Amino acid sequence: MEILGVIGGIAVAALLYAGYASSKINSFKVDHDRINELSGIIQSGAMAFLYREYKALVPFVIIVAALLAWKINVPSAVCFVSGALCSALTGYIGMKVATKANGKTAFAAITGMNGALTVAFTGGSVMGMAVVGVGLLGVVAMFVLFGDPNVITAFGFGASSIALFARVGGGIYTKAADVGADLVGKVEAGIPEDDPRNPAVIADNVGDNVGDIAGMGADLFESYVNSIIAAMAIGAMFAGMSGVMYPLLLSAVGIIASILGTFFVRVKEGGDPAKALRYGLGTTGLFMIVGTFFLTRWVFLGDLTLFYAVVSGVVSGILIGAATEFYTSGDYASVKEIAAASETGAATNILAGLGVGMKSTTIPVILVCAAILAGVQFGGLYGIACAAVGMLAITGMALSVDAYGPISDNAGGIAEMADLPEEVRQITDRLDAVGNTTAAVGKGLAIGSAALTALALFVAYAQATNLASIDLKDPKVMVGLFIGGLLPFVFSALSIQAVSRAAEKMIEEVRRQFREIPGIMEGTGRPEYERCVDISTAAALREMILPGLMAVLAPVVVGYGLGAQALGGLLGGSIVTGVMMAIFMSNAGGAWDNAKKYIESGHHGGKGTAPHAAAVVGDTVGDPFKDTAGPSLNILIKLMSVVATVLAPLLV
Repeated sequence: MEILGVIGGIAVAALLYAGYASSKINSFKVDHDRINELSGIIQSGAMAFLYREYKALVPFVIIVAALLAWKINVPSAVCFVSGALCSALTGYIGMKVATKANGKTAFAAITGMNGALTVAFTGGSVMGMAVVGVGLLGVVAMFVLFGDPNVITAFGFGASSIALFARVGGGIYTKAADVGADLVGKVEAGIPEDDPRNPAVIADNVGDNVGDIAGMGADLFESYVNSIIAAMAIGAMFAGMSGVMYPLLLSAVGIIASILGTFFVRVKEGGDPAKALRYGLGTTGLFMIVGTFFLTRWVFLGDLTLFYAVVSGVVSGILIGAATEFYTSGDYASVKEIAAASETGAATNILAGLGVGMKSTTIPVILVCAAILAGVQFGGLYGIACAAVGMLAITGMALSVDAYGPISDNAGGIAEMADLPEEVRQITDRLDAVGNTTAAVGKGLAIGSAALTALALFVAYAQATNLASIDLKDPKVMVGLFIGGLLPFVFSALSIQAVSRAAEKMIEEVRRQFREIPGIMEGTGRPEYERCVDISTAAALREMILPGLMAVLAPVVVGYGLGAQALGGLLGGSIVTGVMMAIFMSNAGGAWDNAKKYIESGHHGGKGTAPHAAAVVGDTVGDPFKDTAGPSLNILIKLMSVVATVLAPLLV
């Protein structure tokens, strides 16, 4: 119990750090009325969407909790509701601060790069530390209350459910606005990005927070808690109470490492913000490895076997991030090739981007395989679970770096709309380009960890259903395997088509306003921003329901209809195709986006040229890839795994 108290105390320390960072953002004064006005409008739109989204999810949470209490037990229902509430809380905290930090970052950019980077990263660190603090504290609290890792699997179920709806809903919102703003504003009307004359520009900025702050936060929250819970459940079988406590202690070490790592994110004036963020993440990983060494010696009385399993996860996570950066950053060949392909039109730009996305799956998959093999070598199935915990233990820092991106993106938009000097926009554009890469790196880490976490949950499911093996000669297993392989494709199709339908309505609305509002193009007429915000909100809430329900119902139908073996096949099929599709779409979308920005920086003729128009089309295709379907897939595979694990007692 004393150890649990220490772990809980470290979780509270993460929340105190988040509070400290939040106070720094709140105390930063912005002496610019237009910036304050725009930041307020964006915050109002973002929080309004969040309230409506959470309100829409209340009936789902109540119904599922009631079913769990009826069919399984009341503790599982309590854990489910707690997981859902904790996930919602982290989204609220992160969104609240991020929508304040955006305008403050734009204002700080007036004085230089370092000030702007500091404000944006500090704002992002609130999200990062809130996720790990609330996540670890929630798991500890559930374990203290119920004492059974298998029961608290339902806590992860609640977190995953909210995450999927938040990711899909947020992705539909932001991409509907983004596509509408780009195609009508930049391509048809020929006005710059984030131009205040564009009616969809506010909805676009709101969407950055809805999708990449609240959505990404919920995504990594559920990954984080599910990796811990899966490792606890497996550890109880392999190493008794030491096996249960070890993942919790690893997560505590990760929080300490993340807090220390934040102090290494600094950049000199004129320096490279990407290097500063990379240095902070690398330092955090080093602290994690050193801390794990001493922790493992203490827990297992000098036996360092599991240390190597954890290190394989940490190193694989960092290398997946590096591989993602290689394929999505404008500093490297892949993005430059897509930009060059824009010289011959949108078709060749799209073909080049698809090729980059498909090729980019190679290194992350090899690294995941290496982590699996290392985990088995140094700890058996429990080693795989510990590798997943190791990969996600530095979530506090990884998410801080990721959340910095949408804050910088918003800052650039506010700088444009507030008519700040050109040198300010140059600073925010540079921070935004780096933010695109860090967002892609964050998605890469989330997807890589999803593979390990889903595998760990699969092991927990196999233990709970007494499955020693799965027979591929069994026709029911093959049916389950095919259905599992199919689901990521159907899920992606539903998500992308939802964006398309919502974007069509947005395009029609923006065209209507350009046509009917007098003086809008001259800058004398005020666009009806609220109409565009409402279109994105309504579409997101409506379209997120079907993909979300599919993820929950598929394991139930297959499990009850075909049995435990077939459900195991479904999980296996979904993990393989889901991970591949997620990496492909996320990286292709990120590469398309940065190819556009590479051209906008002055290459291949720069803004307003035919290559730029082609790159905008490619970026538009990539938007639902990288911000809706791709990152949602890693939640899909984990949600189905955790649903299967929760259902396991009913399938024995």
